[in-house]
Amino acid sequence: MTRSRLRILAASLALLAAAAPALAAEGYQARTGAAPPRFDEKLFPPWQHGANNDAEHRGLEFTVPQVDVMADFHGSLDDPKLVLFVGGNYFFAMAPLVKAFEVEHPEYKGRLFWETIPPGLLVDQMKSGGTITVGNMTFTAKADVYLAGLKKVEELVKDGTLEGPAVPYVTNTLTIMVPAGNPARVADLADLGRPGIRLAMPNPAFEGIARQIKASLTKAGGQALADAVYDAKVKDGSTILTHIHHRQTPLFLMQGIADAGVTWQSEAMFQEQAGHPISHVDIPAKDNATAIYGGAAVKDAAHHEAAKTWLAFIASPTALRIFEGYGFKPYDKGGIAGAD
Repeated sequence: MTRSRLRILAASLALLAAAAPALAAEGYQARTGAAPPRFDEKLFPPWQHGANNDAEHRGLEFTVPQVDVMADFHGSLDDPKLVLFVGGNYFFAMAPLVKAFEVEHPEYKGRLFWETIPPGLLVDQMKSGGTITVGNMTFTAKADVYLAGLKKVEELVKDGTLEGPAVPYVTNTLTIMVPAGNPARVADLADLGRPGIRLAMPNPAFEGIARQIKASLTKAGGQALADAVYDAKVKDGSTILTHIHHRQTPLFLMQGIADAGVTWQSEAMFQEQAGHPISHVDIPAKDNATAIYGGAAVKDAAHHEAAKTWLAFIASPTALRIFEGYGFKPYDKGGIAGAD
């Protein structure tokens, strides 16, 4: 197919895609009586507009928001020298992290590939030999480094999937993400159990954050609140379980499909910094949960030295400064109690 035909196809797909936000906005106004959020291309993945892919190594641009994107796959599969499997809830930090890494280690410039899907799905991909199907495309990417919650990383070191030691680097806490203006007037975790409050919640099957959310719900309202959010409301359809919470939750909120969702604080901060119509409700420390992020090299990694180089970088002052810009805190073992 010629480039001119590709451009015509892309334009046609874009016109078809334009109807979706209009319908979502119409539904939002019918349900809430309020003017819907403004929808435009920048609200749809990929939200970093190519920043995660070195311009020097990019080819024909063919991205149609809402229709034809691969938002959680980054870099080049053309003989990469380092492959990172990154739990997706800091996908937004990866572009500046990779850029800083390439400045310090120019031998890897343009030679990284990384994925930012949920950590449980990354493990499934590793167990399938690195092969994954996304839409109509099937490819194989074998990880050199796995980065997720520290507890999960340590489990995978113990079972021989990863090579120790696990390297902890930053921590994160939970927040309640809501649309700008908080039209449902969600004030705290207890409100998530209210009838009529529609939720977008991470799926416990493969999103590690769900474990911490359930613990926080139990602290705030007992087992009854946790059961309401993750059982009764799932059954009655007022809780949607996401597949990729770090991308679906804000989109569902902006589309008027949900009124609230629990995410990591850093994700809400990114949305707000990006200028999207998203806000958040703080969760008190007594009800909150702290996650520790860690990483380790994959056993028999093809690029073992590169893996060690990345693990040294991710805990370095340069990387920690980037993380802090999104609300993460440097890992301090002595200052954390009860964290996962």
